Amino acid sequence: MTNQTVLVTGGTGFVGIHTILRLLQKGFTVKTTVRSLVKKEAIVQALNESGIVDLDQLSYVEADLTADEGWDEAARECTYVLHVASPFPLVPPEDENELIIPARDGSLRVLKAARKAGVKRVVMTSSFAAIGYSIDPNGHTFTENDWTDENAPVQAYIKSKTIAEKAAWNFIRDQGEGLELTVINPVGIFGSIIGGIFPASYEGVIKALVDGTVTESPQFTFGVVDVRDVADIHIKAMVLPEAKGQRFLATSDGVVSFYDVAQLIKKERTQKAGMMAELKPIDSTYYINMSNQKAKDMLDWHPRSKEEAILASLDSEIPA
Repeated sequence: MTNQTVLVTGGTGFVGIHTILRLLQKGFTVKTTVRSLVKKEAIVQALNESGIVDLDQLSYVEADLTADEGWDEAARECTYVLHVASPFPLVPPEDENELIIPARDGSLRVLKAARKAGVKRVVMTSSFAAIGYSIDPNGHTFTENDWTDENAPVQAYIKSKTIAEKAAWNFIRDQGEGLELTVINPVGIFGSIIGGIFPASYEGVIKALVDGTVTESPQFTFGVVDVRDVADIHIKAMVLPEAKGQRFLATSDGVVSFYDVAQLIKKERTQKAGMMAELKPIDSTYYINMSNQKAKDMLDWHPRSKEEAILASLDSEIPA
């Protein structure tokens, strides 16, 4: 058991709930933020489903990334903060600022509260979106050294993640006063769904393929990472001294297309493939390269395969 308290922002999110679960399993005391305390029942249900019935080490604070209230209370007496909360829209907003402002200002609210509370380190969830959308991928392997150009013509979500992460690093440099920051940049997050809390990847990829909504494979590929590995990399980045001031690209080995996911489902879960459309392979030039070597070497992080992560999503029972 540990006497350290960790704040996890956005406890009702997919990454948030898995991170809370892992922290409790490891003996940490956990505080989590919810936009409304009525939402905490979803957290309780998910933890109970996962075998955590004693919730004495978990508490809740009402706080919203768009407002100042609650953040000082949330960060108080915490050794670490895992800032995993961030909006991910299934439909792009008409005004990109609907995403950019909450992502940027919310991160700064969390960092200011953490600094005020004397928190040792904040681990912030950014995204591959902040890494991989401004460099020609041909012949290039994406790493933590790469940055998306937020002034390029990119989608609102991509711009919001890039701006928010850069704002966080600038804050630490100029106003951090000893507060440490580490950033995790995950790719598409899949994996076991608990308590009916599921990721955008389920609706946008798994469900869309299985119910036949996707009728052709878009000409792009994407990285995959299991949510359990995302929770683990946050905790490793939180406690290991050498992770201070570092970014970590969180991805399984390799990338996939929609066609690849469809073929995996047909091969491994044939009974769920009945309504799937017949997709055609995409051009091989769309397969990009990215490296998780830094996380493997520095954090001793060894993620599950992309196939295991995808099948774990597929095998989850989603409440109607």
